[in-house]
Amino acid sequence: MDIATLVGIILAFSLVFTAITLGGSIAIFINIPAVMIVVGGTLGATMINYPLPDIFKVVKVVKNAFFIKNYTAKELITNFVTLAGTARREGILALESTVNDINDDFMKKGLQLSVDGLEPVSIKDILDTEIVNIQDRHKLGADIFTTLGAFAPALGMIGTLIGLVQMLQSMEDPSTIGPAMAVALLTTFYGAIIANILCLPIAGKLKNRSSVEVMMKELMSEGILSIAKGDNPRLLEQKLNAFLAPQLRETSFR
Repeated sequence: MDIATLVGIILAFSLVFTAITLGGSIAIFINIPAVMIVVGGTLGATMINYPLPDIFKVVKVVKNAFFIKNYTAKELITNFVTLAGTARREGILALESTVNDINDDFMKKGLQLSVDGLEPVSIKDILDTEIVNIQDRHKLGADIFTTLGAFAPALGMIGTLIGLVQMLQSMEDPSTIGPAMAVALLTTFYGAIIANILCLPIAGKLKNRSSVEVMMKELMSEGILSIAKGDNPRLLEQKLNAFLAPQLRETSFR
């Protein structure tokens, strides 16, 4: 679980809620017509913009904003050095029993292809295609949340215009001015909240997660190819350390 995402959402909503309650009743900020305009309009516009299957895919992608992989790049490098050592001493077929214990599907697939004797060039083509597909899925998720964040304030403005029109058409009846003005102002409020506390921050987190995951997959790909080529573990480690910042690099060989 990524605590920063959860704490950030809770903190932002809590501070807004507290500020509202300090100034009066929370009930005055609840308006069903305004919710219908902003939430319904935003979802509807997004469904027009994207095919329905793509929108359903976001449910799987959005978990990346809340959950992170437990392994680190340094742990992966250590594992690859160990695997390369085993492959050099006992042959690459000795890794077959180890492959089944690997949790990451990408790494497992690449190592299995190596054990099966596929040429490194073919393995690279397959892994590169996998990485491109991962990038596309993550980009789609971030793009949809960016779109939601763009439509929500726009629908808020539409709600504001609706409320103003209703208010101007009923100026002779003072009792109707309040509800119409509430719709006018609350739709803008709802749109700003949805965009700036939920959708745009989640889109940013997904983009960040995507870049980190792609880097990890590229590191895995390089390690798998080195093992397939029969590289010395020391050489493999140097290749993989190139993915890390200099201050994070370590070596298993002294």
